Amino acid sequence: MPSFSMTVPHKLSQEEALSRIQKMLGELKKEHGDSISDLSETWSGNTGDFSLTAMGMKISGQLAVQPNDVALNANIPFAAVPFKGQIEKLIRDEAEKLLT
Repeated sequence: MPSFSMTVPHKLSQEEALSRIQKMLGELKKEHGDSISDLSETWSGNTGDFSLTAMGMKISGQLAVQPNDVALNANIPFAAVPFKGQIEKLIRDEAEKLLT
């Protein structure tokens, strides 16, 4: 399965960054319930595993909230490869807004 990784810097406390990300994941389904389903997340300290189905495509990955950045490693289906750049840009843009 294709994957991508990114790191988004932040100047928040690690606890605040973690709180914002957890809240955002919870709100995703409320705001985008028509296109996102099967959202699950499990956290162990500052590291979280997630999975969801978006527009019929299964996406999974891991988030690591560090003191100065958030690292994301995600797996996308082969059908999403043509949109990989757009997906990465959307996630980066949203993460930068969330973490400022």
